[in-house]
Order: sequence, then structure tokens, then C-alpha cells
Amino acid sequence: MSHISPPIERCDCEVIHQDVVNQVRSTLPSEESLYDLAELYKVFGDSTRIKILWSLDAAEMCVCDIAVLLNMTQSSISHQLRILKQAHLVKNRKEGKIVFYSLDDEHVRQILDQGMIHLTE
Repeated sequence: MSHISPPIERCDCEVIHQDVVNQVRSTLPSEESLYDLAELYKVFGDSTRIKILWSLDAAEMCVCDIAVLLNMTQSSISHQLRILKQAHLVKNRKEGKIVFYSLDDEHVRQILDQGMIHLTE
């Protein structure tokens, strides 16, 4: 999809609205929190991981099931699940020799839902 962006508009003045700057500065999260948030969104920047999350929103699944669903190797799925687990987006539980994965919590579902709502506006 080719999308040409209009030029960014800028102020032609040099007036600083210090009260607004101070107000916004006081609401900014810490640098560490902003960095962590950026890292979280990077995890969502991979379509395979989005497919896995979408699948796990529908049902708890094992690596074998996800691999068949997405037509990928178990090794590839395991790698992506490891990234998702490190980001606290998925969790797992063992049942005998089978490891089942699911979304970590309701927030993950909400992030996916909000993204889709934004895309369809």
C-alpha cells in the first residue's frame, strides 16, 4: 500500500508556552518506563507474534497446534513464544508432557482489540 504523507506543519514563531511545557513535563513517565513501553511495542511489531497472540486469544494452545495453524515449524513458534513470554504477553502451564500457552492477562487482549479498533476507524 503506497501512502504519501503530507508535510509536517510547524510553527513559524519562537514563542515558548512555558506553562504548557511544565504541565506536560510533570506528567511524563520516567525515562526507564518510556523505554520499557517502547520495547513492549517492538514485540508487537512482528506479524508472526501478532498471529500467535490472536490465536491464543481464541484458545489455549500448545506449540504443535500453533505450528500447524500458522504453517510454521515448532522451532520457529517456540522462538516467538519465548519472546512473548519474556515480554509478559503469554504464560504457559504444563499438563504432563504438553505445555499449553495462553495470553498472560486481559490487558493483552485489550491491546489487540484497541489496535484493531484504531485500524478500522
